[in-house]
Formats: sequence, C-alpha cells, structure tokens
Amino acid sequence: MSTEKRRAEALRWFQTSESDLDAARILQQGGKFAHACFHAQQAGEKAVRALWHLVDADPWGHSIKKLIQDLETVDNTVHLRLAPLIQDGAVLDRFYIPTRYPNGLPDITPEAAFFAEDAESAIRKAGRLLETVRPLLS
Repeated sequence: MSTEKRRAEALRWFQTSESDLDAARILQQGGKFAHACFHAQQAGEKAVRALWHLVDADPWGHSIKKLIQDLETVDNTVHLRLAPLIQDGAVLDRFYIPTRYPNGLPDITPEAAFFAEDAESAIRKAGRLLETVRPLLS
C-alpha cells in the first residue's frame, strides 16, 4: 500500500477514535458511566490501531496494552513514544467487556458497577493516548 493510502487509513481510524472520545464525554455527562468507559476504551484502541495502519502492519486483538507492546516488533520508534502509556492502555483494557455485558461481572450489571470516577479516569487516559498519537500521524 502506498504511503498516502496508509496515512489516509490511519487518519480514518484516528478520526473515529476522536469521535469515540467525544461520545464517551457525552455519555459521562449523561450519567452513563459504563458506556462512557467503553467508548473511552474504543477511542484508545482505535488511536493505537491508527499507528499500526500508518506503518502498514496488521493489528490483532483489542488489548491496547498488547497493541502498544507489539508495536515494538514493527516500529520501535513509534513503540517507544507510546511505551509510557502501556499502563493507561492496561487500565482501559479492563473496560472492554464488563462495561457491555450483564454477565461480564458476577451478579451485577454494568450500570451498577461503574461510576463517575471510572468514566473520568478512562476519558483522561484515552485522551492522553490520542494526544500522543496525533503528532505521530502528521
């Protein structure tokens, strides 16, 4: 794939990550904290996937932590820029399943398990990921 096409695909993923982060903020304001956490996770994941597309590699899985770690094998320079955010990625990974499914946590629904503080933290961590990825795409 040409450099221009890779960059265009990366930007599509990044723009979607920005939209997911906006949705997370709206959901947080509406008191839908589990949904806000999930959309923050999606924002972080799609931002990191944008970098995979930029370097013409095929990302696998949904773990932000693993996507960042595995970047080392395809582009160590990009990996080193994101490495300080591995812990943020690991925290966001926790919101991938239990925020969406009633059986994601034992005997409790997502609405009862996630709070304003969770949404605030998830949005902040996703925001750091997007702010780190943005300049790497230009």
